[in-house]
Amino acid sequence: MPTLPLALDPQPPRLRAAAPADLPALVMLIRELAAYERLEHMVVVTPESLHPHLFGPRPVIEAVVAELELEGEPRVVGFALFFTSFSTFLGKPGLHLEDLFVQPAFRELGLGRLLLEHLGTLAVERGYGRFEWTVLDWNESAIRFYERMGAKVLPDWRICRMTGDALLRFGGG
Repeated sequence: MPTLPLALDPQPPRLRAAAPADLPALVMLIRELAAYERLEHMVVVTPESLHPHLFGPRPVIEAVVAELELEGEPRVVGFALFFTSFSTFLGKPGLHLEDLFVQPAFRELGLGRLLLEHLGTLAVERGYGRFEWTVLDWNESAIRFYERMGAKVLPDWRICRMTGDALLRFGGG
């Protein structure tokens, strides 16, 4: 077992569905993820802008948080944000992991694996045909981590994306 940061109580980590009270922590972790991925300039999310997509009348995403007892208080130290996708070839829904992040000080505790296993279990319980996510090509440690768990990194697929002005022009805005 690695040396634990801060005063970590002996309780095991807890995974749970995110709650509205977690929004500030989620946004903070999203900002940390963006810094890690060298994409801080792209982050505009706020707790207020995230709220309707997680907890509004028609949520389009779900989130699971990893919580540890630190110095006697529960603290969210990681998260997985995901949504339902669909495979036309399989004729079934799938689970798409949009983002997974664990604060660096807590990465050796197995929280990333716990989050991924939790989502894999959800996909199976829901009868989904796939569990997918993307990984940056330079993130060799993440690629090795995913491959050790049995994930296949697909070499022939590329992400296509339109955002901002390009999307507005394309969509007629």
